[in-house]
Amino acid sequence: MPARTKLTAILILAVAASPACFVRRRTVGAPAAHANRPVLSAAKEELIRRIHKVSDPIKSQKAATDYATIGAYLLFRRPDQMRMVGQDPVIESTIFDMVSRGNEFRLHIPRKKKFFVGTNDSHGSSENKLENLRPSAFLSALMINPPDPATETALLEDDTSEEKAVYILLILRKDHDQLSLARNVYFDRYTLDIARQKTFDSAGNIVSETRYAAWTNYDGISFPTNILIRRPKDNYEVQLSVTSLRFNTADVTEEKFNLTQPPGTELQQLK
Repeated sequence: MPARTKLTAILILAVAASPACFVRRRTVGAPAAHANRPVLSAAKEELIRRIHKVSDPIKSQKAATDYATIGAYLLFRRPDQMRMVGQDPVIESTIFDMVSRGNEFRLHIPRKKKFFVGTNDSHGSSENKLENLRPSAFLSALMINPPDPATETALLEDDTSEEKAVYILLILRKDHDQLSLARNVYFDRYTLDIARQKTFDSAGNIVSETRYAAWTNYDGISFPTNILIRRPKDNYEVQLSVTSLRFNTADVTEEKFNLTQPPGTELQQLK
């Protein structure tokens, strides 16, 4: 039986009232003190195995999400297919529909009669934050991948002090004889759960920062029930709270990731 949980996307999409209201700024407080709790120890290899344990079982994912002003539906299929549809729950109309297959993404905004085609690494510059969304932002945040031995190597840092107790797995890209930082995965040393992930571009700038909390086991698959995604280059953040989720269902097929331009819409190519 596929695992079921609940996924609420606090997608901060008050788009119906104002397209520019996608951004929500929020202060994340310091973690609560772990009084009288011993820290746990783990070697680099064990932490990598922990990433495999939460990543490898997920072949596909189907989530229904909702918020006060929007409902969202998310599909994922390995290795790199993502679809997300946002709907107005009152009038049941689509606010946006976006798909990612490989490095290509497509975005349809019916109310604007616009259809965008581009690459996931193209940065949005629109004042309408909705037009700056890229499916890869959710893909890289929701899927925590272990290091690829063919192209990456990993180092371990113990960042433990009186204020915090964290292991940081630094995952480096291998490019001939050069190494560059690809992403950091942070483990809470009180639980060894993954607490945070940062991804970087080739120049070392932060592309995304994702925080994970309240990891829960669902029929053998562990998934965080609170996710906060921050995209500093794109100037927005998204908070997700898990309310309903199904893994590895047979109906998440290749066809679900086809999105064609509807008649009467304006095509915009983004590079």
